[in-house]
Amino acid sequence: MTDWLALLIPFALIAALYAAVGHGGASGYLAVMALAGVAPASMKPTALALNLIVSLLGTVLFFRAGHFAWRLFWPFAAVSVPGAVLGGWLDVSPQVFRGLVAVALGFAVVRLLWPVAASAEMRRPPVIAVLTAGATIGLVSGLIGVGGGIFLTPLLLVCGWADLKTAAAVSAPFIFVNSAAGLAGHAGSLHQLPAAWPWLALAVVTGGLIGARWGSRVAVAAHLRPALALVLVIAAVKLALA
Repeated sequence: MTDWLALLIPFALIAALYAAVGHGGASGYLAVMALAGVAPASMKPTALALNLIVSLLGTVLFFRAGHFAWRLFWPFAAVSVPGAVLGGWLDVSPQVFRGLVAVALGFAVVRLLWPVAASAEMRRPPVIAVLTAGATIGLVSGLIGVGGGIFLTPLLLVCGWADLKTAAAVSAPFIFVNSAAGLAGHAGSLHQLPAAWPWLALAVVTGGLIGARWGSRVAVAAHLRPALALVLVIAAVKLALA
């Protein structure tokens, strides 16, 4: 039997790290639960439910700090949810697909840690490119069962469409809507949430508040880039070993 209380501190730390860059932490929670031997039936609904909480905290705090950009958020969100639904229906080899995604995340980590000019001007993304990328991210997210922030944030940064804090502020609600759609599609699995669920929720709320407040108001790019790279490394390892 899983000792859920032993996972409170790891979950709080994951929530703090992910929330600092506008993410919900699903890949981190899944990795910890896998190591703890949690039953697979409980892993996905638990991770998605915790993802909802932390991404909502990030949405509110980054918005209140003035970093949210509606023009970036709505096209991605509008096409990602249907894409995620479609991805959930497709039948592909999960091992091969997850391995490819892990490699792609590895390239994103290298690009994030590569020196960039501080004066680089943010470009307005073409609508077609945003819609295409949003649909693709939604599709991939549906296939592998995450909120999509691990793809959206580095895309916004690498393409020069947003700075780090704007990317985080857009990714947080993007993750929220995709996680909500994923959870709605698996509503029947909610009865698999553990009895310790209230304590897990409290742990990620605590960590999420600390991380999101630091990321939205205190941290600078020099702090957030390594934090985001670490998040992507965790996600890549989780996918590669799944």
